[in-house]
Amino acid sequence: QTQLVETGGGLVQAGESLRLSCTASGRSFSAYAMGWFRQAPGREREFVARIMWSVSGSWTDYVDSVKGRFTISGDNAKNAVFLQMNNLNAEDTAVYYCAAADRWYNTMYRQSNEYNYWGQGTQVTVSS
Repeated sequence: QTQLVETGGGLVQAGESLRLSCTASGRSFSAYAMGWFRQAPGREREFVARIMWSVSGSWTDYVDSVKGRFTISGDNAKNAVFLQMNNLNAEDTAVYYCAAADRWYNTMYRQSNEYNYWGQGTQVTVSS
């Protein structure tokens, strides 16, 4: 069984930074993409960022609201992904979920149903 474990959440003030980490354990797999989603109270889970890998390299993608503030990186060999979050604001408050996809789709990997492994989530709270 494959498990994803997130760490790094917490309570910060607006303008501060956090770094989330996600690592896989258990049955090994080869990820085509790993990403971060978030869910705020009363809202649907939304795409935040993802990194894709192929023999040609890696590509990243972000939701518009975090561009320029968040940076996703990863280690494909270790099935690990990280999210550096800078200049956080109250709208970033949510439970952040790590996800991994070991199935190839000819898509942008922005939809939650394209991912088949999920972490348990880590709370990020930003006070204003």
